[in-house]
Amino acid sequence: KGRGTSAPGPLRLTPFSQTTTSFSALRPDCWSALESLLCGAFAGAIAKTVIAPLDRTKIIFQGKCGKHDRTGGLFSLWRGNSATMVRVMPYAAIQFCSHEQYKRLLGSSYGFQGKALPPFPRFLAGSLAGTTAAMLTYPLDMVRARMAVTAREMYSNIMHVFVRISQEEGVRTLYRGFTPTILGVIPYAGITFFTYETLKKLHSEKTKRSQPYPYERLAFGACAGLIGQSASYPLDVVRRRMQTAGVIGSSYSTILGTMREIVTHEGVIRGLYKGLSMNWVKGPVAVGISFTTFDIMHNLLLKLHQMGNFIH
Repeated sequence: KGRGTSAPGPLRLTPFSQTTTSFSALRPDCWSALESLLCGAFAGAIAKTVIAPLDRTKIIFQGKCGKHDRTGGLFSLWRGNSATMVRVMPYAAIQFCSHEQYKRLLGSSYGFQGKALPPFPRFLAGSLAGTTAAMLTYPLDMVRARMAVTAREMYSNIMHVFVRISQEEGVRTLYRGFTPTILGVIPYAGITFFTYETLKKLHSEKTKRSQPYPYERLAFGACAGLIGQSASYPLDVVRRRMQTAGVIGSSYSTILGTMREIVTHEGVIRGLYKGLSMNWVKGPVAVGISFTTFDIMHNLLLKLHQMGNFIH
């Protein structure tokens, strides 16, 4: 019975090379948003912890105008780092995850799905990613700035900062400096991601290697951070002044007013670019570590997916 029907053919095992190829074609579906968020959070935490002492010193330079000395030993250089972690992990997670999503969305819109984006969409994806992350995490950035420029006795923990600011200065104070932040993030994130992605693209075309070595990623990230932060630095100074105005005895309320007061009393170079030389040290290091960590974890999880796909 049933002899006239053809029997199923022998079981065939797909070669690993073919499995890898088919998986790569499905990479956008398999690379989940959760994994991207986790990689971004880890990358941001590692980068910010490494440069935390330089970051706090920069904030003091930008906000205190050198009028008040702050002592407390070596570990005081990590003052506010807990607030930094609370802020930077969701910020980096959202930024990297949204950047992946914006790249796919723009790639589909411009007809470059799975390929490197043209220059303008490449810049736009970075700007949108930075703006999205800044909008969702800004109050945490305010808290970090306050903790970095105040004595330990003033704010005991992160929640204490939120409570005191809300009660004494109003909830709106948590968003003071928001506009210059967004205006600064647009060129900073756009230029940073654009530069990094462009350098990787040029590297791939020249060397015929799909992935750079870790030290090459660090170099690409350092260049991206150097260019991006230099372009947006004055707005970063304005943002810090507006954030810390309530504790340093100044009343910075508008972007133009803050810039005018800084230039009048301190000049352009010593005011709007105060601490830039320090940023040239910490910025490239932070961005290089962040991008490199994200890419390495990204590729590691991709290989784990490939192994799991091959096993199944």
